[in-house]
Amino acid sequence: MQTLKPSLKKTTLAVWLLPLLASGTIQAGERESLEQLRATTTNLIELLVQEGVLSKQKADALLQQASAGAKQHSQQADLQDDVKSEVNKALDEKTVRVQYIPQHVKQAMREEIEHDVMEKLNYKAGERLGVPEWIDRISFHGDIRLRGQADEFPGDNADFQALSDDPTRAMNLNNSSEERRRSRIRARLAADVHINDWLTGGLQFVTGQQNTPVTPNQTEGIAQGKYLFTLDRAFLQAKLTDWATVTGGRFGNPFMFTDMLWDPDLAFDGFAATFTPKINERWSSFTTVGAFPIEEVESSSINKAKDKWLYSAQTGVKWTAENKSSAKIAVAYHDFTNVEGRPNPVTGENYYDATAPIWRQRGNNTFDLNEFNGGTTIIGLASKFELVNLMAQVDLMNFDPVHVTLTGDYVRNIGFDQQEILKRTGHLYKKENEGYNFRIDVGNNSFMGPYVQNVMPHEWQVSLGYKRLEADAVMDGFTDSNFRLGGTNAKGWYVYGNYAIDKNAWISGRYMSADSISGLPFSVDVLLLDLNARF
Repeated sequence: MQTLKPSLKKTTLAVWLLPLLASGTIQAGERESLEQLRATTTNLIELLVQEGVLSKQKADALLQQASAGAKQHSQQADLQDDVKSEVNKALDEKTVRVQYIPQHVKQAMREEIEHDVMEKLNYKAGERLGVPEWIDRISFHGDIRLRGQADEFPGDNADFQALSDDPTRAMNLNNSSEERRRSRIRARLAADVHINDWLTGGLQFVTGQQNTPVTPNQTEGIAQGKYLFTLDRAFLQAKLTDWATVTGGRFGNPFMFTDMLWDPDLAFDGFAATFTPKINERWSSFTTVGAFPIEEVESSSINKAKDKWLYSAQTGVKWTAENKSSAKIAVAYHDFTNVEGRPNPVTGENYYDATAPIWRQRGNNTFDLNEFNGGTTIIGLASKFELVNLMAQVDLMNFDPVHVTLTGDYVRNIGFDQQEILKRTGHLYKKENEGYNFRIDVGNNSFMGPYVQNVMPHEWQVSLGYKRLEADAVMDGFTDSNFRLGGTNAKGWYVYGNYAIDKNAWISGRYMSADSISGLPFSVDVLLLDLNARF
């Protein structure tokens, strides 16, 4: 290895040390090494003077600079120590040390913080933008459905005129033989209102004809002008406890049900109280009672019909397994009062015209209210309706997220009385007062119920079922409006399918093949293809 000359050593040493000393980059990281650094710096400068690299004058200047830097560093270190001391003192005074916080305390703290923050944000937003406070208590949602519908009629159907003129089972029909194709649309816009901690409400506008309570579908056609968009829901709901609510106004179906009894789009007017106490971790119960006006009648000396009401009660239990599988069973009683027709007297007075229903589909046994006085034909219902309904449902989650759901539904009209009907109408009717429905659903349960919730891409569901609904098993005006184009006295199979093509957008198909149970033949195959979007 080549040895450096003395002059080169001096130069090299100067090159490495002078910039460091001049720039002050040699510093003490800790207080205890400050004096050691100062002594080392002094010795280095003296060595440079001895080697002739620095003059005495320059060395004295460097020593003064190093001394000043060390003093400044010492002051900074003292300041840092003082700050740390004060911070630690403040933390010791203000900090509350908690080893464990229960979950319910965490949840309460979270809700309180969220409430305070939202109040401040809302206040600032209102102050800044002029937005009223009540706007935060209303949320909007809705959906649009585009439908293609095909109705197929077998060649052995009775003529629609004969079906309509049959006095014992008059149908509302304009066609029973010609295939029909329609483009239809349904749009719904709803608002949920949060009034205070215990009172909420809702409004919903929907398309459809004003004279039917069971279908919001609007048949498309340029020539028929504007679509109707009417109020279909308006209600208030009071939360009495965590397990008890009371709802009043016009609202959705409050019961556990299938479309054998009630069309999914049917609204209920009146009041309903629902109780859902939890028995234990596995068992819970549900009970709903309600009083619902069907039709108000202004009775008088010349109008002896009375108001028509529905009084209902349903109770049931639900069991939930560890894997979230569940089973529910419920029994219900529905008493329709003053819905049966009463014949007008032979003297010609129209005392009981208003006992005829203002809305019906087809299937119930009927008679002419003016049969004995020769007046204009007015169709009334032959039977009274007191329904006992038993329903069970099992939801298997063994293949989560795929659900396998089995549903069974049975109804019996205990209000049907052959002798009472004979005495009142003069006709003896066959006892046809029972109905049942079996269905299996496989797939994601996002599509269950009349109001589909959030649907995620590629979710799916397929359904298969069989339904038999005798003539006077239920009120034909309120049952499903699609199976055999609505009403009772129908039996047959149905297949449903749903597939989500994207978030909150899905396609669905339904095929229903139904025949008459008794009376004149009237069979219909209905195909529905839908594009749905929820917002």
